[in-house]
Amino acid sequence: MSTSNSAAGIAWDLGDLYHNADDAALEKDLAQALKRARAFEKKYRGRIERLGPTRAKFLLSAIVDLESLYEQMDRPLVYAMLLHSSKSDDPKYGALLARTQEQRTEINKHLIFFDLEWVKVPKSTARKLVKKSSLAKYRHWLEQKRVWKPYYLSEPEEKILDAKSLTGKSAFGRLFEETTASMKCPFTQGGVTTELSVQEILAKLYDPDRPVRKAAAEGLSIGLQNQNRLLTFIFNTIVFDHQTDCQLRNYPDVMAARNLANEIDGKVVEALMAATEKHYSLVQRYYRLKGKLLKIDKLYDYDRYAPLSGEMPKCDWPTARSIVQESYDAFSSQAGGIVAEFFEKRWIDAELRPGKRGGAFSSSAVPSAHPYILMNFTERLRDVMTLAHELGHGVHQYLARGQGYLQCDTPLTTAETASVFGEMLTFRRLLERYPEQRLAMLCGKIEDAFATVFRQVVLTRFEQTLHAARQGQGELSADAINQLWMKANQAMFGEVVEFTPGYATWWSYIGHFIRSPFYCYAYSFGELLVLALYQKYKDEGESFVPKYLELLSSGGSAAPHVLLAELGVDVTDPGFWELGLHLLGEMVAEAERLASV
Repeated sequence: MSTSNSAAGIAWDLGDLYHNADDAALEKDLAQALKRARAFEKKYRGRIERLGPTRAKFLLSAIVDLESLYEQMDRPLVYAMLLHSSKSDDPKYGALLARTQEQRTEINKHLIFFDLEWVKVPKSTARKLVKKSSLAKYRHWLEQKRVWKPYYLSEPEEKILDAKSLTGKSAFGRLFEETTASMKCPFTQGGVTTELSVQEILAKLYDPDRPVRKAAAEGLSIGLQNQNRLLTFIFNTIVFDHQTDCQLRNYPDVMAARNLANEIDGKVVEALMAATEKHYSLVQRYYRLKGKLLKIDKLYDYDRYAPLSGEMPKCDWPTARSIVQESYDAFSSQAGGIVAEFFEKRWIDAELRPGKRGGAFSSSAVPSAHPYILMNFTERLRDVMTLAHELGHGVHQYLARGQGYLQCDTPLTTAETASVFGEMLTFRRLLERYPEQRLAMLCGKIEDAFATVFRQVVLTRFEQTLHAARQGQGELSADAINQLWMKANQAMFGEVVEFTPGYATWWSYIGHFIRSPFYCYAYSFGELLVLALYQKYKDEGESFVPKYLELLSSGGSAAPHVLLAELGVDVTDPGFWELGLHLLGEMVAEAERLASV
């Protein structure tokens, strides 16, 4: 993979976690965490389920001990995961990741009892305990634990599942990551064929030259086809594992666990997706416009992300950094100060390297440290938006650290709030910086919003049908999965976009299906939510900022609908989703006016 771009050398410094993979402090944390876990079990086992309504201080002591223990246990694992993400083809990092995962499982054996005993506490007693002022900080966490009561197994069964996950879904997840990270895709241009990574060839789909885009699509399809048998088996295995887990725990459906974790009712999710699907015609309307702008009679899948301007400017790393920094500074000096820390203290890994994981993410790491961001910067304006997106996550995670390990993370439904909001701030800055590219950038933003709202519903519908087919028909062939994929995509694009035969395999590189089943609808939720919040920001001005930052600082200390109500948002209202969809319609109408075609 080439490193000849302006992000060369932009690599993170993980020293705030450990100095290196051989750091004695890492081994010490692993050993101490295990020792402390055994002591925790000895001290509290059998006493949590027998708690009386006056034992709030005893329960608080257990929670504080548990929180500290969890953080010490996870610090080595987070470090190993970050190392492995940055160079997944290094056997040393792979071995460290496996060892920390195994040790975490061993440690967790001594902690599983806590949740199981807490849900056994009688409802009346639990209600009195969580109302105690001494437990106010952990009230939501304690209440949310009890939501899972119907789905817990016995302690021995929970230990078995936890231990076996290392050789089950975790192992297959790692196999998927390493397979896609090392995959080579042929790219032929001018009679010369080179091998590109998945990330590099995906970037070519945004090239202004149509033959380049077509060659990139063909190369990606060939690369995926070469790994088709293995990837199909991985998908079948992961889906069957999820199905088995749902059956063992008696979840009412395959999305129930995700919805519980997201603290959202399944009916709200369905309302979100149904409202989005009703507006698929908006997608088709936009791509008809794009076809006219590109002067292409028939759009193909490789034309979807074609820039409207053949002279779309490149953006080097220093410029991207400046634009994003200015965007956050203009919104809030506090948020801007946090963003500056990411740049100045090397909390970002942006360069292209062989073996580096594709895509982008922000890891919250542990509250006593700080978040870290990984991305693959290829000098496109899209990468500026990706940087803004991940820094939104970073700001959110940084602010939420004050809630402590147990409540710093948010459900996925609100996890995308700050990231997409950061994109909106940066988009406005880009429009100011490149006014001559207004139509092209507006169309780019529309396409990004479509990818976040409509495409994520497509992915979720595909996932639903994939799980249903796997459950009803057994192991699925690649062709069977291809058909499910094509059907879901055609619902969104109708007859406006023609799909090439190779596109049928493009489900097989999407990591969310492997790592986080039914994650994708949270992106739709987040985008539509942010469109509404951004409108509030425009309406309210500076008075909105402290309320918004307070939302981010709250982390997972209350249910999303409770936190959002403080900003005047009611996500349980089915009509709420129409607001964001209406704003998308206005963006398409503006593009039509600017285009005058």
